[in-house]
Amino acid sequence: MIIEIDRQSGFCNGVVRAIQKAEQELSLNQHLYCLGDIVHNSEEVERLRKIGLQTIDKQQLASLHDVKVLLRAHGEPPETYKLAKKNNITVIDASCRVVLALQQKIKVAHESFPDAQIVIFGKNGHAEVLGLEGQTSYTAIIVENNDDLRKIDFSRQIFLFSQTTMSLEGFQHIVNEIKKQLQPNVDFKYFDTICRQVANRISEIRIFAKKYDIILFVSGTNSSNGKVLLSVCKSENPKTYIISSTKNIDFEQIKDAKSIGICGATSTPAWLMEEVKNFVEKELRIKFSSE
Repeated sequence: MIIEIDRQSGFCNGVVRAIQKAEQELSLNQHLYCLGDIVHNSEEVERLRKIGLQTIDKQQLASLHDVKVLLRAHGEPPETYKLAKKNNITVIDASCRVVLALQQKIKVAHESFPDAQIVIFGKNGHAEVLGLEGQTSYTAIIVENNDDLRKIDFSRQIFLFSQTTMSLEGFQHIVNEIKKQLQPNVDFKYFDTICRQVANRISEIRIFAKKYDIILFVSGTNSSNGKVLLSVCKSENPKTYIISSTKNIDFEQIKDAKSIGICGATSTPAWLMEEVKNFVEKELRIKFSSE
């Protein structure tokens, strides 16, 4: 049996940088707070917890003073920095540079065109989107699908941006739908702010998924990017199964396969995909040797 890992899968640069910053700080001190899960993968969160990274929420942050807190790659709204300053909290800012650049674009648009509608194509409530909304004092309109377009006044100026991890196809669809409903002579500007490292994964994973009898997609169930890439895998290979760790592998599903491809989201650590590969190889050797 052929078992191979998709070497294009795994952490994006922003997540790599955040984890490196956490590990660097933990090598000097045995404890560090992180505002929200550093990555949407429970296995990686647990690995870092064991070496001293403690995940906290906004309410817990407000009660802390004189400590260090890491801000993850998703980015944060302005009030987080204000609270940290007020409570004398040292911020280790691991916000993705792509996200920070997008935050700045939205802030400038909001301040320069106060009468315009700032529209963000993204997942409502997602950590990155909350940080983007914060640049507009939470006046931005969040659009996930066609139904959300009713929130927009098509007789007023519109600036459209996108969460960095959304699909290019989805963004273009929203652009086209707004153009259809836009009233004459209304100014509509749109900005493709999707991270290409993430966007390119869709075309790459389509090719990978076709190569194997079975796909084991390693991802946390709360990963937004994981949901998108899993859907792509399943569209190319119906025998795609999501697993969060070796505990979720159903050998009845893969026992007759001649080839298995292992891939994951931009929030999936490489070490976890390697662990899955080694576990499958070991279990199958035991199975075949006993027959």
